[in-house]
Amino acid sequence: MDLVRILCAIFLPPLGVFLQVGLGKHFWINLLLTIFGFYILGIVHAVWIIAKVD
Repeated sequence: MDLVRILCAIFLPPLGVFLQVGLGKHFWINLLLTIFGFYILGIVHAVWIIAKVD
């Protein structure tokens, strides 16, 4: 399942975070990063959240 989340995090970072933690603060942070043009930071944040939370 982590592979699916990481693939989602690469293509749609907020979706990858949502699948991991739901509608928490990390989802909103990632959504703002992605919307405001920091797509690479959104990807890094999403992969970090997926790897950190077990």
